[in-house]
Amino acid sequence: MQYTVAVRTLCEFTAKRGDLDLRFTPTPTAQEGMAGHQLVAARRGPAYETEISLRGEFEQLAVRGRADGYDGVLNRLEEIKTHRGDLARQPANHRHLHWAQAKVYGWLICQARGLQQLTLALVYFDIVTQQETVFEEAHSASSLQAFFEACCRDFLAWAQQELAHRAGRDQALAALSFPHPAFRTGQRELAESVYRGAATGRCVLAQAPTGIGKTIATVFSMLKAAAPQALDKVFYLTAKSTGRRLALDAAQQIRHAAPGLPLRVVELVARNKACEHRDKACHGDACPLAKGFYDRLPAARAESLQSAAMGAEAVRGVALKHGVCPYYLGQELSRWADMVVGDYNYWFDGSAMLHAMTLGDELRVGVLADEAHNLVERARAMYSADLDQSALRAVRSTAPAAVRPALDKLNRGWNTLRKAEKRADGTLEALPASFLTALKNASAALESHFAEAAPGSADAPLQQFYFDALAFHRLAESFGAHSVIELTEQGAGFGKPAATVRIQNLIPASFLRPRFAAARSVTLFSATLSPPRYYLDMLGLPDSTAWIDVESPFGPDQLEVQVVRRISTRFADRERSAVPIARLIADRYAVQAGNYLAFFSSFDYLELVAGEFQRRYPEVPVWTQVRGMDEGSRQAFLDRFAPGGAGVGFAVLGGSFGEGIDLRGDRLVGAFVATLGLPQVNARNEQLKARLDDVFGSGYDYTYLVPGIQKVVQAAGRVIRTREDKGIVYLIDDRFARPAVRELLPSWWRVQPEALG
Repeated sequence: MQYTVAVRTLCEFTAKRGDLDLRFTPTPTAQEGMAGHQLVAARRGPAYETEISLRGEFEQLAVRGRADGYDGVLNRLEEIKTHRGDLARQPANHRHLHWAQAKVYGWLICQARGLQQLTLALVYFDIVTQQETVFEEAHSASSLQAFFEACCRDFLAWAQQELAHRAGRDQALAALSFPHPAFRTGQRELAESVYRGAATGRCVLAQAPTGIGKTIATVFSMLKAAAPQALDKVFYLTAKSTGRRLALDAAQQIRHAAPGLPLRVVELVARNKACEHRDKACHGDACPLAKGFYDRLPAARAESLQSAAMGAEAVRGVALKHGVCPYYLGQELSRWADMVVGDYNYWFDGSAMLHAMTLGDELRVGVLADEAHNLVERARAMYSADLDQSALRAVRSTAPAAVRPALDKLNRGWNTLRKAEKRADGTLEALPASFLTALKNASAALESHFAEAAPGSADAPLQQFYFDALAFHRLAESFGAHSVIELTEQGAGFGKPAATVRIQNLIPASFLRPRFAAARSVTLFSATLSPPRYYLDMLGLPDSTAWIDVESPFGPDQLEVQVVRRISTRFADRERSAVPIARLIADRYAVQAGNYLAFFSSFDYLELVAGEFQRRYPEVPVWTQVRGMDEGSRQAFLDRFAPGGAGVGFAVLGGSFGEGIDLRGDRLVGAFVATLGLPQVNARNEQLKARLDDVFGSGYDYTYLVPGIQKVVQAAGRVIRTREDKGIVYLIDDRFARPAVRELLPSWWRVQPEALG
């Protein structure tokens, strides 16, 4: 049995030594890298070949990859690297790694084409200046073969370990049984749809009700498909940390049900949460956990993989024991894990690590995205960016003299933005070329400054502006009909007008399509994915995507749903609605005392009704969500919903308590939803409505109705969590009785006829 390894992975494992050093970053994005490679190739002669697939073997190893370029006339193999900034400041271990990759590719092409000699070239392409810096070395085929075999020998013991792990994993997964005595209603249907998606290579959009055990069903079925579909990894992606915990618990249940299963599961967390030294830069001269990182990494990696269950705290413990950075140890472990649990960003973002690893290592992966109704807004945020002129002026005042001229030119560039041609809705047609040039030059000046700065001397606000400028420029280069450019005046800034320019994504589909294409199968699941056409359109899912609406295990006898037509929650009616809503809540509480949640469209509306309720019914316990609650305050709010308790919690629809909380039994017996959850009518949403109307013919529904009712259903879903739960939901507004709204509510809900009268 052979172990297949990518050239890059082989070289990183065997040739990467020394410090973790991020001073020569941020690196170009994947799109910028591809564009740079194409530009270099376009400068070569007609005999120049690109993306040459190569493969070689050594004992049990099969090494594969694609060489960047080969010139048959010059007999020169090129390894092309895109970069920003002064190449002289590139860390030595980066260059060492690049030469290792070039030498391995060199032997593979010598072997494939019978070459006895070869010139190797490292071509560094600066994406800002578009200049090439080339380093050449002449090698004999025999010397390249010796280097290749030495790398393979260094990797061979690890490969044999990985082969044994994969064989044991696949054998155990093939025999895996569901970790519970039986499937719940709807759970088998969901599990089968995930398995079929992996088997057929299709994406799946699955609407499955809360409480059926979606996490364990999806994790089990994708793991079950791993052996027959030759999946290298399963990625479980979530919008919130609570979702990560559920996925880790599901993996642990599966491991307990199959004691011999060697399943490696790693949790990825955000860099700012994993960082042990937030006051230090990421390089060996500043951070002790970056110093000698790659020298100590092998021992930390080996110990982590022995434990198999690699939650964030476990990874942190091993990292600190070996003196390495927990964040980057987690990223390294993801390369060797069977299942990776992390945020949406790790797959869907423009610089997503798991997506880049999948492409680079040619992995076959299955992706699960939990609570996928959040993905539209999250993806819009991933592909939006802004630049603040007042922030520029603030950092300019303390910036080094060498970068001030470039910042001044960028500041003057805002004048061209104000004069730029605008559409009827007030957005800009395009960003002026002069502004983009000034932005590119300012970024280059800042890059040079930070590369030369002494350890620990970085100006944090200036550095943040640099990162913001890079992010903005990247999106500017891919600007199209999927986004708009907003220019917002902020009034005075240092005595002068200031403005913020923002690239706001409206339709993330074009950015996400490559993410769906890169996986064997992606399953998006949530309790609220209706109508499916909305998600297919907005997310760019393939036309072959399977849709499944999983049967609910709950019945209408468990949940009474009443539409209260006599009260309008429209903005113009809110003042007069406060007393009737307070009376409605009190009347229900008098019939059945217990724990209730009341949801409102805003904090102002919440405070209005909660104040009225407390004045009229002071005997009823009340607790309210407030702005800016920290984790402790949020938990204290939830703790008020005690078993056997009674009172009313007031919360904002779509906030922390509208989804992702589990109040079983009599911890929650009812909910009042005093809003349709419709987004505000403002300039941006009206732009979105117009654009979605042009593209899909569903402007109002896609902008307002679907996102609003989605939040309503999520909030109402807090009431019934198990087959034993019973409760009531009041939908307060006459518009809930409209057919267009009723179509978006769960099919198992039944509204009592008298409630519609």
